[in-house]
This record gives sequence, C-alpha cells and structure tokens, in this order.
Amino acid sequence: MNYVTPAGFRDVLTDEAQQRERITRAVQERFAARGYLPIETPTLEVMDVMRAGGRLAGSPFRFFDARGDLLAMRPDVTLQVARMTATRLAGQPGPFRFRYLQRVFREAEAEMQAKARELTQMGIECIGEEGPEADAEVVGLLAEALDVAGARGYTLALATVGVLRALLEASGAPAWWKEQVLDAYHASNFVELDRLTAPAGAGPAPDAEPGARASVPPVFAAAIRTLPRIRGGRAAIDEVRALVAPLGCEDGLDAFARTYDLLEEAGLGERILVDFSVMSSFDYYTGLVFEAYAPGLGTPLGSGGRYDNMIAAYGESRPAAGFAFFLEQAMAAAAAVPAGCENAPSVPAAPNPCPLRIAVPKGSLNGDTIAALAAAGLDVAGLANPGRQLIIKNPGVEYVIVRPTDAPTFVALGAADCGICGKDSLLEADSDVVELVDLAFGACRFVVAEPAAAAGAADERYRELGSIRVATKYPGITAAHFARQGREVEIVKLHGNIELAPLTGMAERIVDITATGTTLAENDLVVVEEVLSSTARFFANACAFRTDDRIVQLTQALAQAVQAAPQAQDDPAPQAPTKQG
Repeated sequence: MNYVTPAGFRDVLTDEAQQRERITRAVQERFAARGYLPIETPTLEVMDVMRAGGRLAGSPFRFFDARGDLLAMRPDVTLQVARMTATRLAGQPGPFRFRYLQRVFREAEAEMQAKARELTQMGIECIGEEGPEADAEVVGLLAEALDVAGARGYTLALATVGVLRALLEASGAPAWWKEQVLDAYHASNFVELDRLTAPAGAGPAPDAEPGARASVPPVFAAAIRTLPRIRGGRAAIDEVRALVAPLGCEDGLDAFARTYDLLEEAGLGERILVDFSVMSSFDYYTGLVFEAYAPGLGTPLGSGGRYDNMIAAYGESRPAAGFAFFLEQAMAAAAAVPAGCENAPSVPAAPNPCPLRIAVPKGSLNGDTIAALAAAGLDVAGLANPGRQLIIKNPGVEYVIVRPTDAPTFVALGAADCGICGKDSLLEADSDVVELVDLAFGACRFVVAEPAAAAGAADERYRELGSIRVATKYPGITAAHFARQGREVEIVKLHGNIELAPLTGMAERIVDITATGTTLAENDLVVVEEVLSSTARFFANACAFRTDDRIVQLTQALAQAVQAAPQAQDDPAPQAPTKQG
C-alpha cells in the first residue's frame, strides 16, 4: 500500500513546525498588544448559515451529517465571527476586538489544481467601530503581522467599493448589467468590462435577453470603465474624485482619503498603493477593501476590508472591519523573491531589477504574438526561431515558450508574470488571472456539430433518455455551455480527431473549434449551435499586475497597438486555430 496524504494536505516536520510556532506566537502577541482577544470557531458550519453571510471565500468541503444537514468545513473564519457576534453577543454593547489562528479547508475548484486544501488562517476582526481611524488600525495591523512573519517586499493595495456602487446606482442601468459589471470587477476582467461599457450601447445583454443592450448614459459607462485603471499614491484619490465628483458619486471617498493619510502618517506610505481594480466580493464588503501582494508570489498574501452589512444577515447590525492572511503564504513570500531581486522595492512605479517574464504561445498564435510584442516596443530577438530553447532571455525580459493551453497555469502560479493565449484557453483553465487586452488576432469559433446524416437524432435521444454524449477537447467550456442551457450531457474528453467521435458512434455531437468549417464539412458534420467566439488575450498574474508597473505599461502599449492595427475590427477575420497534439 502507498501511504500518502490526500492531495492538497501535508505533514509539517519539526523544523518547519518550530518556525511556524515562532511566527504565530509573535503575530498573536502583536495582536494582543493592540487589545485583540482570542476566539475559536467550530470546524463545521451548516452550509446555509455560511451562505447567508455572502459570497464564500473558496469552495468548501461539503457533506451531510446523520441528521441530514448539509455541512461545510470552514473555508474562512470571518463569516463565522459574524454569525457568532450576532447570536452569542446580541445585546452586548461592544466594541469587540477578536483575533484568531485556525485551519481553513478549501476544495480544489478544478481537477489537478496545484493548490493546498488546508491552510492556516490568521486574522483580526474589529466589530462595533467605524470610520477612518478603525480602518487604518486594521490595515496597519496587517502590515505589522506580515513584517513579524518575515514577508518582504509586499505592497498593500487599497480601494473603496463605495464609488463603484454609487456609479452603478446613479447610472440607471438594468439590474442584469450591473450584476455583470460587478462580476467583471470581481474577476479582474478588463476585457469584459470594456465590452460591457462599450460606447455602442454599453454591451449586449446576457443569453436570456438576446440582442438587447443596456441603456447606460455614456458618461457613467466611461467612468465605470476608467475607475479600475486608476492606481498610484495620494494623487490617485484626487484622480478618482475628479472622475466621479461631476456625477455626484463620491461615496466613501472622503473617509478613504483620510484612511490613506493616517496610514501615511504611520510610516506606511512606501507600502500602500491606491488601486481601484482590487474591488471584489460586493455582497461582502461595503467600504474599504485591501489586499497584500508580494513579488514572485502567485496569489495574494492576505486581504480584508469593511463589511458593515454582514453581521446584520445573522441578526443585530454592527459595523465591522478585519483581515485574514495565510501563514503558509507569508512564509513563502521571502522564498519566492527571485535571486538578485531581494532588494527590489515594493513601490510598483519604481524600477524593477528582475526581468519581466512573459508566457509566449507556440503554434498558430506564435507569429502574431511576436508581432504584437514587437509593436509594443519589446526586444523579441531570437523569439521567432528559438530552436530547442524553452526560455529566451533578452535585456529586461524573458520569454517562456509554452503551449497556449498551459499559458494560464504558468501565469496563475507565478512562473510567468504575464502571457498571451486564446480566450478559449483562459476559459478552459479557469485560472485566477487578470484579463487585460483583447489582441484581436487568432479568431475562431467554438461550435456544437453533429453528422449531417443524423440530423435531429441527438435531440430525439435527449427526449428519450434525458442526456446525450458529447466529445470534446474542452470539457470545461462544454460543461459550462450545456449547463447554461440546463441540459444534461455526458462529456467524453479526447485529445485529437474529435470529428471521429460521432462518425464511429462514440458520441452524438462534438464541441470543437473551427475557423472556416472546412474540416467539419469534409467529415459530413454540420454546425447546430454556436458556443462562443475566441481571440487572443493578454493577461497577467494578479500579484505581478499590482506590484510591477511594467505590466501596466505593456498593457497600454498593446492596447494602443491593437487600436492602430488594420485588423482591429469588430469582426476580425478567423484564423486557423491552434491544434494541440
């Protein structure tokens, strides 16, 4: 028998355990010195109780107990603190300052994801106090905790959700459009946000309302599109004010500015970054939001903010703010700093001595990718003919040559700072990256096809059996497409020659990419549904995007090159899609 731990779980041996013990003791002592008292919450919660507080952080483990209750292993502690405060401490005056050190458990959201499923979460919750002073106290304590834990070179990115909420409310836009905008912000998807706020009608409606477009005043659409691109120091707050003041949407900005000033007075000016793209979890946070990023680390160190409405979901309403970070992430932050970059400053606008690492796709996207990078002003020498080299090193930049389907993984896990691949690869990988620019090349379509001679047979089979079999190389995209339709399908994953599946009786239909439809026609297959259109996208690691200003500059250069290129039309001509072996 092979005696191993479950995927995503591990043993901690003595040397590391002693280091963890030293760090946790030092951090807890720092919290205690500021008046925060320890609490503990149960490992299990009723799932409906967790959902009542808002968007869950991560995917929790779920199971039924003997009573038939659906339980969840805690994926986060803040929701539990809100529940505890509203129920156990109802009627007590407060304020309350809590600190905790607990294990949290998160199921991998996709098969074979390289993510830990058990983490040590440390954090504080300040309940019953509001205002800039309380917000600054919470942010300052996160900085203290990361310093004590040994994290180096990190940046604290701050914003307030009040401005965006006010813009959406004042815009008069339909609810479905507002929801899609919030989703785009939550996913850091600049391309989708640009689509939704496009001048020609502020983006199309969802599938449920085909052909409709939101009626959004252009001045509000432009402000919503511009807001997440504002970043910097104290001047960035003034830039936001200039953008939204004429629209009467300055909600929370005065308090946010005061919080920034208090943090600067506390000596954190070199650590903090105003960045209105960090806003997320809008059913969770109500004011200040912040995240901690370290260069070389693929995911945030920690995050927090003000959540004044959450406790009210469980009972008595109280203002609240807090943060949480993972011990494992803080310990990894120092080790993740690349050799030669140990003294790299945390201020994104400062020169960075490390090369910018870009994931470049092989195959049919390769030529256009090289041309786009060259047009953006990068040195692409040696990239067109790399031979057997997998990494091309040029002054200030390194190119990692990968399959398009692998590019999102390299970027999400921090092996590359940014990259280029098709939208289809991003959807299939479902990785946590920042989607920045639609490069308008490599256009292809995803379609559902079936044998022309068997037209209608799949629909008849579905009526009889309630399901059909679909073959594809893209199970994620396929599952999402049929889930939106509410149709049950059995997916057969293949790696090539998808067209053979219905011809041999393996499946009734296929989902595949097509540019011209020639291959389908040659095999007597016809298109019965459109799934999605795909073009190449420039995207970045969330941490790299917020700690390295070169990615912002490259984003702007690529966007300008797309606008200037002749092929940047509403409907770019399809090109041959990449076929993977």
